[in-house]
Amino acid sequence: MVEGKLKSRKLRRVYVRMPGGETRILYKKRIMGKHKCGNCGKELHGIPRMIKSRFKNLPKTKKRPERPYGGNLCSLCMREKIKEGI
Repeated sequence: MVEGKLKSRKLRRVYVRMPGGETRILYKKRIMGKHKCGNCGKELHGIPRMIKSRFKNLPKTKKRPERPYGGNLCSLCMREKIKEGI
């Protein structure tokens, strides 16, 4: 019987074939979902997808692009937003 903490789907299940030929289940942390633009919903580039505990320890400049609205809007929506303000 598996431990109670492993029964939930908080951890993903990875089936790994061992050298002896048997298959075991390894429980690994889930990877973050893709970040999306707040305006159009398109996938944002320049933001790494990794386990949250590792993402938290990255420096601020590696977490999102260094530009206005970086990490919130895609480049096209950012340009439109800047043009509106001018």
